[in-house]
Amino acid sequence: MSSATITLSNGIAQPVIGLGTWQSSPAEVIAAVKASVKAGYRLIDTASVYQNEEAIGTAIKELIAEGVVKREELFITTKAWTHEIAPGKLEEGIRSALKKLQLEYVDLYLAHIPTAFNNEMTAHIASPVEDIWRQFDAVYKLGLAKAVGVSNWNNDQIARVLALGLTPVHNSQVELHLYFPQHEHVNFCKSHNISVTSYATLGSPGRVNFTLPNGLKPDWAPAPSELEDANVLAAAKKYNKTPAQVLLRYVLDRGFAIIPKSINEARIIENFNVFDFKLTADEISKLEEKKISQRLFLQEFMYGHPEDAFASERK
Repeated sequence: MSSATITLSNGIAQPVIGLGTWQSSPAEVIAAVKASVKAGYRLIDTASVYQNEEAIGTAIKELIAEGVVKREELFITTKAWTHEIAPGKLEEGIRSALKKLQLEYVDLYLAHIPTAFNNEMTAHIASPVEDIWRQFDAVYKLGLAKAVGVSNWNNDQIARVLALGLTPVHNSQVELHLYFPQHEHVNFCKSHNISVTSYATLGSPGRVNFTLPNGLKPDWAPAPSELEDANVLAAAKKYNKTPAQVLLRYVLDRGFAIIPKSINEARIIENFNVFDFKLTADEISKLEEKKISQRLFLQEFMYGHPEDAFASERK
């Protein structure tokens, strides 16, 4: 097991690699969580919108009962969806997540999105991010989460909640990969002592299978495959690694945590087997020479909301 961690601003240590569980069904995720923990993972990332928290809770309980791991050795992240960040809803949301996960606390609780909606996602709720963050401050102070943070928020939104002088944002989980390196956001986070977790680290080839809770399928923009990038392939050959392992190492070597998703045991183990090589600064620059910066997850359902984080990027 690797003990590599990043330190959140409140001193909590977050493992640098975890299991992502987006698009993992309950049956699949129980097997995946068990395989990952037995392979050395200690971070499990989920969200209420993934609809698999209960299954993850079952897997954790069984792993602890089997003596494979102790609760304090695990780092569990979950996220509040659009209806749970609506006014007065967050404490109920996190308590529901804890019940499903069969835990007394989560290690990190994130605002999955900065836009509040009604339960059916049919109507915007114009709750400013400041009000959303006041709720996160409250659940943190109740001890329901060891750390709190945001996901899919822009720099301005984070700056606005930092200005409140409440519990700081401990972590920002964002789309970050070779073809969307997020240098501006990363520099902003570093300047405010906010750790960064990357999602879609491999360019999210599985995103095309996703359906929103309201039944709609996002209209994904076509994107080049990072797994087929010539410089990635060259680095993979040099280090006798797979292209996926090179892409994961690229983000790790920039100092961020990663949460690659898989339900395949062999792939879960492969994704964790990235601690026996490192990319040099020159190799990272070589990988980035194409200067591609393409967001894959524009979160179209935010369009028109007063807190649409990506409004400036929409054509």
